[in-house]
Amino acid sequence: MIDYTMFTAEYLTTSFPLFFTIARQTFDLGQVRDRLALLVTQLENDAYHGASSGNNSSRVCVRDCARVMRGMLRKRTDRLAGFSIARVISDLAKGKPRPDLQTAFFADFYHVLAGLHGLGPNHVLMDIPLEVDDLQGREAAVARSQQLDSLWEEVEQRLARYVCGLEPKVVKQRQERRDVILAGLAGTLSQWQDWRWQLRHVVQGADQLADLITLDGREKAAVSRARQLKVPFGITPHYLSLMDAQTKGLDRSIRAQVLPPADYVEKISISRSGGDLDFMREEDTSPIDLITRRYPAICIFKPYNTCPQICVYCQRNWEIDDAMAPGALAAEEQIDAAVDWLRAHPAIREVLVTGGDPLALDDGMLESILSRIAAIPTVDRLRIGTRTLVTMPMRITAELARMLGSFRKLGRREVAVVTHVQHVYELTPEVAAAVNNLRLAGIPVYNQLVYTFYTSRRFEAVALRRQLRLIGIDPYYTFNTKGKEETFAYRVPIARLLQEQKEEARLLPGLGRTDEAVYNVPGLGKNYLRAQQQRDLLSILPDGTRVYEFYPWELNISQVSQTYVGHDVPILDYLERLEKIGESAADYWSIWNYY
Repeated sequence: MIDYTMFTAEYLTTSFPLFFTIARQTFDLGQVRDRLALLVTQLENDAYHGASSGNNSSRVCVRDCARVMRGMLRKRTDRLAGFSIARVISDLAKGKPRPDLQTAFFADFYHVLAGLHGLGPNHVLMDIPLEVDDLQGREAAVARSQQLDSLWEEVEQRLARYVCGLEPKVVKQRQERRDVILAGLAGTLSQWQDWRWQLRHVVQGADQLADLITLDGREKAAVSRARQLKVPFGITPHYLSLMDAQTKGLDRSIRAQVLPPADYVEKISISRSGGDLDFMREEDTSPIDLITRRYPAICIFKPYNTCPQICVYCQRNWEIDDAMAPGALAAEEQIDAAVDWLRAHPAIREVLVTGGDPLALDDGMLESILSRIAAIPTVDRLRIGTRTLVTMPMRITAELARMLGSFRKLGRREVAVVTHVQHVYELTPEVAAAVNNLRLAGIPVYNQLVYTFYTSRRFEAVALRRQLRLIGIDPYYTFNTKGKEETFAYRVPIARLLQEQKEEARLLPGLGRTDEAVYNVPGLGKNYLRAQQQRDLLSILPDGTRVYEFYPWELNISQVSQTYVGHDVPILDYLERLEKIGESAADYWSIWNYY
């Protein structure tokens, strides 16, 4: 366990005396900003003065921390963040009490200053050298190859922590779970394989759910409360079979997908009764009913407003009434009007048909909708957004795949499916077969992972990416969890996703790591996290929350003035949660110096 109590005001000021001496000798806050900014630049220059020697990781960390520190000292930053780091430094330097500052603040700010002074990062992911001294040519290559073998052996050991749903023992276990659920629903094996039967038997009541799987008291109480407050909820029988018989098994991510935490239920019910749940500001980018457009050549088309199963952190929980709610299909006049709008806007080259989940529609209705879009000569690509590959894989029949494939025109129009596999434990032989049906019809399948607390342990996402490729799914996006208040328990610091992408994902072979880490900014669209120029760390609040300013995608394309200021989750809080589930915080320690 890490001793976090060491991070105090005294520890901070005594660790970096020059920094606080300068602030103590300066009475005007403007001078504090100016003189500390000069010190920051000098420290950065000193780190690069001996560019041919020293620790490159430390030097890069100095560069990053210098950029962050200069940004936090600006007067504009104080206004945007509603908090002044310059004032904090001045107060601490002069011994003024700051009871508002918590341990999480001191821990994060300490690591900014430590990195700035060349003291970070002091932990590496794997203690295996990848340098060959005093060797050249083949001899050096052989020595390095042996080092790489050792490195990969450790990667494999870490990946082995995460059990894949395709492993024979898991497949057998789930067949047994399936039989129990079938008995409880009075169904047969042939009915189980019928996606329409799955839809008719979506489980929504807490008592029925408790009869089919083992729930602990908190889980059952939260589901009961959700139903009482009319919070959307539903789980397909197939997805239920992926849950372990015991409540603390390997299925923590699977349960977290669909079993809402108690605080989520209360917060979202308040919002649904009069608040604003449109976190992504889709209404502001909807030129006509059923259409959302944020980018020049692509739009979202939402003809069907429900799903067989509701994800707790669903982006569109403000629109969906309930799992498989009646009346979810848009009226014919609305669909026709949306299609007419598409035809009138030839700039739209790609249409993402989503919802809700359009594959919960029957083949005839789905074909009717897609054929109308495909008839628009300027549409080059039809993209289907669906989670049925995971929640109800028997939906992807050979007939459906052939129908979707019929809209492909070589050199003229592509049809693609984007799905959402969240964890390697969700994968089943049925998922693999569903993907194969689509691929045989010439339809590529891509994955969008939502990087939540329940998928964020070391190498957890790597295990998924690796297996997705082996069943024919291409990693596409990894979404940082949206900053919605009701889903706080799911959120992960941006720094952790950056750490995952630059440390763990980097170890995968090329095709296995080719997804893009993004933060979906309300009203502005996707912000690419690996593109540092698309955001700035503004400040660290007293509770350790990092405050970021995100820039719109069109920043270098067109003149824009709008930015978005968003609050992250404190890194220390995240590390403490990891320790509670048995992780070692020391294994994640370089997280502090990702910004």
